[in-house]
Amino acid sequence: MSEGLSLNNVTMRFGGITAVGELEAEVGPRDLVGLIGPNGAGKTTVFNVITGVYSPTVGHVQFCGEELNGLKPNAISHRGIARTFQNIRLFKGMTVFDNIRVSLTSQTSFGLWGSILRFGGFYQNEKTLAIKIEELLDIFHLKEAKDELATSLPYGDQRRLEIVRALATKPKLLLLDEPAAGMNPAEKQALMKLIQQIREQFKIAVLLIEHDMSLVMGICERIYVLDYGLKIAEGTPHEIRNDPKVIEAYLGV
Repeated sequence: MSEGLSLNNVTMRFGGITAVGELEAEVGPRDLVGLIGPNGAGKTTVFNVITGVYSPTVGHVQFCGEELNGLKPNAISHRGIARTFQNIRLFKGMTVFDNIRVSLTSQTSFGLWGSILRFGGFYQNEKTLAIKIEELLDIFHLKEAKDELATSLPYGDQRRLEIVRALATKPKLLLLDEPAAGMNPAEKQALMKLIQQIREQFKIAVLLIEHDMSLVMGICERIYVLDYGLKIAEGTPHEIRNDPKVIEAYLGV
C-alpha cells in the first residue's frame, strides 16, 4: 500500500520470546483501524516497531512507499507518524501551551544562530507557531487552560492534550495507545467523538489500541486481533464480534 502503512511479515523477537509473529496488516489513508487483543498480546510492541523504538527481527514496515526499518523515532515522526502512550507522558513542569510548543521544534526555521542571536526571523517564526498552537487549543477546547501546568488538568483533558501534542507534528497517521484508559463513561463517549473528529478534520488515518470494546466497535471500520503475538482475526466490527477465535481469546473458552 504505497499511500499508507504496510506491515509485511513483521516479527519481533526478544531472545527466545516472539512478541509479534509474521504480522501482515495495512492502514490506508484516512482509515480508522483498531488493534485489539488480551494483555500481553503484542499490541504495544507493534506500535514500537512502527515508530522505530524497535527494528523488526524479520519483515518490513513501510509508510507511503518508504521503508521504515532502521530509521530512528524522530526520523519516522518527520515522515508523518505520531503516537500517544498507554501512560500519559506530558512534561510535568511545563504549561499546556509549552507542551505543544515542544512538539513544534522541527517546524522552526531559524537554526541555532538564529535562536541565539534572535534575528527578526526568529520572532516571526515564534509568532507563527504561537498562532498554530492557539488554533489547536481552540479546536480541542483547551485554550482557557493554556497557561496552566499540564499536570493540573483533569485526567480526560490531559489525555486530550497528549493527542493535541501529537497532532501538532502534522501527522498523516496517528497511533493511539489505549487513549480511554482511566476514563469514566462520559469521557469515553467524548473521546469517541473526538477521534472521529480528528480523522475527518485533519484528514489523517488513525490506528487505535484499546481494551474498551464498545469504543472500538463503535468507531473502527476495520479491526485486527492479536493473541500471543499472532494475528488471529481481521475484519469489520461485526465479523470480529462473532469470530470464534476472538471469543476464545477474550473469554478463555
